[in-house]
Amino acid sequence: MNGQPLVQMEGIDKSFPGVRALDQCKFRLNSGEVHALVGENGAGKSTLMKILTGVYQKDAGRIVYKGNEVDIPNTKAAQKLGIGIIHQELNLMPHLTVAQNIFIGREPRKWGRTILDDKALDRKAQQLFSMMNLNIDPRTKVSELTVAKQQMVEIAKALSFESEVLIMDEPTAALTTSEIEELFRIINQLKASGVGIVYISHRMDELKRISDFITVMRDGCYIDTVRTAETTIDRIISLMVGRELYHSVDDRRINEDAPTVLEVRNLNRGTAVKDVSFHLKKGEIVGFAGLMGAGRTEVARAIFGADAIDGGEIYVHGRKATIKQPYDAVKYGIGYLSEDRKRYGLLVDMDVKTNVAIASYRKYGSKLGWMREHRIESTSEEVVGTLKVKTPSVHQRVKFLSGGNQQKVVIGKWLTKDSDILIFDEPTRGIDVGAKTEIYKLLEELVEQGKSIMMISSELPEILRMSHRIIVMNEGRITGELSREEADQEKIMKLATQHTG
Repeated sequence: MNGQPLVQMEGIDKSFPGVRALDQCKFRLNSGEVHALVGENGAGKSTLMKILTGVYQKDAGRIVYKGNEVDIPNTKAAQKLGIGIIHQELNLMPHLTVAQNIFIGREPRKWGRTILDDKALDRKAQQLFSMMNLNIDPRTKVSELTVAKQQMVEIAKALSFESEVLIMDEPTAALTTSEIEELFRIINQLKASGVGIVYISHRMDELKRISDFITVMRDGCYIDTVRTAETTIDRIISLMVGRELYHSVDDRRINEDAPTVLEVRNLNRGTAVKDVSFHLKKGEIVGFAGLMGAGRTEVARAIFGADAIDGGEIYVHGRKATIKQPYDAVKYGIGYLSEDRKRYGLLVDMDVKTNVAIASYRKYGSKLGWMREHRIESTSEEVVGTLKVKTPSVHQRVKFLSGGNQQKVVIGKWLTKDSDILIFDEPTRGIDVGAKTEIYKLLEELVEQGKSIMMISSELPEILRMSHRIIVMNEGRITGELSREEADQEKIMKLATQHTG
């Protein structure tokens, strides 16, 4: 990190009503460098970058850009300096073409600047794509592109401002493995051309692959900057959370005599689920691995009665179960924590206690039809205490909780219902590393209590860390099953890409 930096932020303070978001923070970025910025949710990463991009104004401190102290009063000023950001939520207009999105408000014109010059517009966009080695037609509507291609368009848009600093906020959150490889290729190309890249991500394995340096923030404060090649993921995580994290026990053997609590035989649903059979034992976590679109969520939804099946049988505790709707599954003791917890798992505008009790409302009703509010409150307070949900009270609306705490509320809902078979679909998606380890610990405590878990995850380290057995799917079929002892990332990926015919 020698020589004059591209960006130097020093002593940055920022407060909002009642909250000190940043306290004497610093950050340094060099040309041709990928510098990761990490920390738990609420650590101050996004606030610091919003100050650099002119979204927020700093209360104190200074920003030096290319050797000169600068003031960045708004986003337009940041763009003019050459500082661009690609947000986690993409900001493209789907009804416009790729070229129109890139140059909106800056379109080339002809005939005395009265008429838009569409040919020049497409030509300029094509020049950008050629520079990035991208095969995208500038005339294609954004709505017709994959998320990954839309992300490439966002990068091209940032580069069209001749950005020398590019901030990427969770750029791989919605990408498949092959799309991530494409993104990394572009990043390396930009790095080679001298662009400085700030890379914000919760995915530790990515940081080791793509970054040169990692800066850690915690509770609005700068903690440390380390050279990626000289540090370990465990070291980064301990800096992020300021405490030793829970590590799962390596001895993860299931009792072979444990009873089978769930058996699925020859399950079929259209082209999404083809002849799927597997079993789940008491006190076991079975991990489901596979690429996006492999059919794992479709299997879970079919078991839970959310989608009608074309054929197959489901047995719960050895007895054939008739599950035609989620209500039936819940009666059989099955709980489902969906991939999209906000859409399917929570009533985000309702409070914590309502969400905890919602699946068990009948047991809180009196003979006269009144709800026993005191019982709901005491039960939800017990769940909040047991699961260590960080909330001011059970009366707090769920939408104001962090992602990890929202996930705990969903788990609490099914524990209140006393479900003994739990289906977790992407249980840690969108939550930070500290909250992830708390969820992992919680899952292990559940199986120790005799609960059984079917866990779907796209994160291979998570699958390998948590599962007793791993079932791999591709194209709607099971392509293989691995024990914990024999499983590794390479074997899982081989099965996940195996053509099923």
